[in-house]
Amino acid sequence: MKTIEQIKQYLKEYDGKPITLMEVCGSHTAAVAKFGIRGLLSDKIRLVSGPGCPVCVTPSSYIDRLIALAKQKDTCVVTFGDLLRVPGSRGSLSGAKGEGASVKMVYSPMDMLEPARENPSTTYVFAAVGFETTAPVYTLLMEQAKKQEIRNIRLLTSLKMMPPVIDHLLKDGAAIDGFLAPGHVCAVTGSDAFLPLAKAYEIPFCVAGFTAQELLIAIYCLARMAREGRAGVKNCYPSVVTADGNLTAKQKLAQYFTKQDAVWRGMGTVADSALVLREEYAQFDAGSGSLTEDCKLNPRCCCDAVLAGKMDSLSCPLFGAECTPGTPQGACMVSYEGSCYQRYLNR
Repeated sequence: MKTIEQIKQYLKEYDGKPITLMEVCGSHTAAVAKFGIRGLLSDKIRLVSGPGCPVCVTPSSYIDRLIALAKQKDTCVVTFGDLLRVPGSRGSLSGAKGEGASVKMVYSPMDMLEPARENPSTTYVFAAVGFETTAPVYTLLMEQAKKQEIRNIRLLTSLKMMPPVIDHLLKDGAAIDGFLAPGHVCAVTGSDAFLPLAKAYEIPFCVAGFTAQELLIAIYCLARMAREGRAGVKNCYPSVVTADGNLTAKQKLAQYFTKQDAVWRGMGTVADSALVLREEYAQFDAGSGSLTEDCKLNPRCCCDAVLAGKMDSLSCPLFGAECTPGTPQGACMVSYEGSCYQRYLNR
């Protein structure tokens, strides 16, 4: 195995065919910006961000539904902080809270158990946004609610899966030569979840960790595979990821959820890309199935092109002018994991 210095030299001096690599994990997006990874790459290696930020791909109708619920009598919307300022079609949760709507920020879904138990007349709705990584915790929440006989907990789900959206991008003609597979997702799904895509499109995937060294090793392996025309999946994060993943977590997901088509912000409908509650757990659902509309708060926002890897954040005409972390015009500028937010922060 090459040393990290040899890997850095290879990536900086790479002079093969031009290649475009995509990372599809919000944490990778943040780490790439934080460690200045793009500055360590040859001009012939283009690294773009894909639809890996769960907040960024949540459609406007989902935000609108949360706002409507928060304004209902005896209803409290519970959410992670990065969802508060995401724009819907007519505003954000943060704005609604300022107008008197009931919105509570927590650090874990489990934090809603105690207030729900102590206030049985109030319905607590958790904004369940995420990918395969975070979805298992909602099964634990439901199990605890049943065990403790707490009947006033609901979920508004916007839980999405990564392989279907990569398939969607490639079918749509995305010019991507290789993917940095998301380490957190693969810890649950296993690296083999990306094998069908690698075979179908004859393209390489490398599972990456989150330190600067882990990212550079994965990009190096991916660049070599892409340059040599080798398809397949290479696990560069073996300390956490296995081929089969977390079997217990996958079993829980299969027990509580089923697959369904989903709307991704700026990308339209992606087949079989959502995890929705099964009918036997419908008592926990807060109306997730009807959230199919998506519209831009600002029609000139280019988040859709950024999420699909068709445009760099810096090329959006709103970037850094009308659109800043303080005045976000699209979801990519709201979340810490958003590509526009990170490009702005690390200019």
